[in-house]
Formats: sequence, C-alpha cells, structure tokens
Amino acid sequence: MKTECTAAQLEFHGLGRRAVVGQFDGGKISSDSGGLLLREVEQRTHILKRLSECFEDYRDPDQIENRVESLIKQRVMGLALGYEDLNDHDALRQDPLLALLSDVADPSGQDRRRAQDKGCALAGKSTLNRLELTPLDADAASRYKKIVADPEGMDDLLVDLFLEAHDTAPAEIILDVDATDDPLHGNQEGRFFHGYYRSYCYLPLYIFCDEHLLCARLRTADQDGAAGTVDELARILERIRLSWPKTRIIVRGDSGFCREDLMTWCEAQSVEYVLGVPKNSRLKTILAEAMA
Repeated sequence: MKTECTAAQLEFHGLGRRAVVGQFDGGKISSDSGGLLLREVEQRTHILKRLSECFEDYRDPDQIENRVESLIKQRVMGLALGYEDLNDHDALRQDPLLALLSDVADPSGQDRRRAQDKGCALAGKSTLNRLELTPLDADAASRYKKIVADPEGMDDLLVDLFLEAHDTAPAEIILDVDATDDPLHGNQEGRFFHGYYRSYCYLPLYIFCDEHLLCARLRTADQDGAAGTVDELARILERIRLSWPKTRIIVRGDSGFCREDLMTWCEAQSVEYVLGVPKNSRLKTILAEAMA
C-alpha cells in the first residue's frame, strides 16, 4: 500500500492564547543537542584547543581543509556523544551539529573545494585515522601520516589543568593510583589474558586527585598492576611541587600497589602513603576477631 504523506499543517485545540499546530518542516533534526553544553564548557576552558597544541602538523597548509583543532574536537566530541568507532565518522562528517561542536566555519560543508566533498563539513575516518596513528618520528617528508603527537605535552596538560583549577594551593592532596581492565573482544595488538579479571584485556594505569585525571597510561595486561607507577608519580610530583611546594601529598592505593619500590620512593620524597595489604595467613589470624 502506498504511504500517504501529509505535508499540510495540522491544527489542534489551542491552549489559552497559544496556538497548537503540527508541522512537517523540521529539516535536519539531531538527538545530540547535549553536545552544545560540552561546547560551552570548551568555550570557557579551551581544553581541546590546548590539546590540539600538543600536535605538530607537517601537512601543506594550502592543501588541507581540516585543521588539527577541529579534528581533535570532532573526535573528542564524537566520543562524548557515544560514537567510539572511526567508522562512525563517514556518516557523521555530514552532521552539521557535530560540525558546530568542532567549530567548523562552514557547518553545512557547502564551501568544500571538491564536488565530492560538498555537504561534508567534517573529516572522514581516513583523516582521523592519520591523526591517531601517525608515528612519532614522522615529518613533512612522510607520505600520508604527518600529524605528530607530543605525548609529554599531553601528560603535562593534564597536570596543568589540575593546578589551574585551584585559586590557591591546597594544604593537602591525595593522589589515588589504580589499575583496571579494558576488555578486548578481538585480536588487538598486545592482547593478553589477565587471571584476576578473567578476560583478555589491556591494563591501563590511572592517577586521580579527586575528580581530576592526572595520568592515563595504556598498558598491556602481561605485567604487574603497579608497573610504572613510580615513574608516573615522580613526573606528576615534580610538576605539582613547582607550584605548591608546601602542599602535603598522600598516595593512596589498594593492595595491588603495596610494592617495596613504591613505598621506598614515597619515603625518599617525603610523600605519605596509604596502601592496602594483600591477604595472608598471618593477617587472617590476627584480624579474625575483628573481621567476625
């Protein structure tokens, strides 16, 4: 049966002096309007703009239409809205709302140079792939991937944002260290089975202070959960103490971080620590009454 479409305006009973009508001229409609709030946050904090400055762009300026800043905003805003896969962006590149969130001057994409790109204001999966997978030693002579990340600059940015969030130096801060599983469901590079989490996963390391993320380090799961913690804490501590030399610093972690090298480092740096202790038969005996 042929569908009968109604293009005329529908009129309903009014409400007081208000008219109630139904129209079919909505045009392009998005369910991602919450992203506008994220854009307002970015307009005030410029976090993504500063993140884009942690990249060196060796592309020919006369040959590009997608700036690194808009690429970063497109990718991060897409992740925040639930579009994790790069493949999603072959359709999203035509989304004027995401173009607005990415601060693209022509959100309709009508001013693109090539006819085949008309209507596509944003980058597709191939361009974003180059953003994410460019080797650190790439340069202007590289053939395809020429947007080189500065990992150290990104690490420093997380700590700088934390420091800038405080008007005055706090008397005390607690650095929470933790490792967790990032489950894998395919044959990804660095895929290992972890006995504790009973799955194939990565084992990223996180360091937080309250709600502020200071470190996120992706790691394979074939190592101790506390691996690399001292190096990350040393980097963060140095930057914090340059700004807050008198702030008391405490490191807190579960029993997976009760390691001799971490405790030795904390004591040498005058950093206090609160760490869980793994279960053993002697502790169970001592604590039996309290646990009961």
